[in-house]
Amino acid sequence: MTKVALFGAGGKMGVRLSRNLAKTDFEVRHIEVSDVGKARLKSEVGIDAVDAATGLAGADVVILAVPDTVIGKVAAGFVKDLAPGTMVVILDAAAPFAGHLPERDDITYFVSHPCHPPIFNNEATEAGRNDHFGGIAAEQGVVNALMQGPEEHYALGDAIAKAIYAPVARTYRVTVEQMALLEPGLSETVCASLLVVMREAMDEVVARGVSYDCARDFLLGHMNILGAVIFDEVKGGQFSDACNKAIEFGKPALMRDDWKKVFEPDEIAASIQRIT
Repeated sequence: MTKVALFGAGGKMGVRLSRNLAKTDFEVRHIEVSDVGKARLKSEVGIDAVDAATGLAGADVVILAVPDTVIGKVAAGFVKDLAPGTMVVILDAAAPFAGHLPERDDITYFVSHPCHPPIFNNEATEAGRNDHFGGIAAEQGVVNALMQGPEEHYALGDAIAKAIYAPVARTYRVTVEQMALLEPGLSETVCASLLVVMREAMDEVVARGVSYDCARDFLLGHMNILGAVIFDEVKGGQFSDACNKAIEFGKPALMRDDWKKVFEPDEIAASIQRIT
């Protein structure tokens, strides 16, 4: 039986992972240092936390469900004591990309991050439709990177990812560098920024006299159909001539000509440096 140590088991993400790991055959030790986290783990999952020494003893896999800003510090406290061949799973590419993981050539570093449930899906249950984050009832994709370690360890890392983010529809193998392009590049720097602008645009329409409910319905409805066409959900879908003309004149008014530089390696590195 694979022995899994979960660091930060009483945090918000840790509790999510604890619930899903409880449904598997993995032998899980839940490590939590804060009293608040211990209480949350007990009240929400019914599990008692253990100290790091107890949790790490004989562990085959160590999952770090802790904030990006402390991953380096937390890892430095235990990685040196791990047995050769142990796998350390990190849930975001930021700290690995930034070089915050301790050097150990004889252990495996595996990075895994959820895609979150897509806007276009076929969730049949109310719970699935309301699971916007994922890991509860809605299927989602997952991206994985075997940062270092033997090739045969990828299957174990993939199994861990499917367990902690369940239900999982599919997994994608990428490099750590590619994962950094996806986040923070694609998902946060671009997508989150543009969504904030869209919300600000809706608020501006409301400020000019349109009701909140009307503006919200109109925007979200158009996001649905426009997104379905742009992202190939509607095969062969096309915009009207008027819409294409609005995009032709609207895009340069909203976007700098060189906006794609946010994906350049130096820009990605600078973005990650700011959050770690």
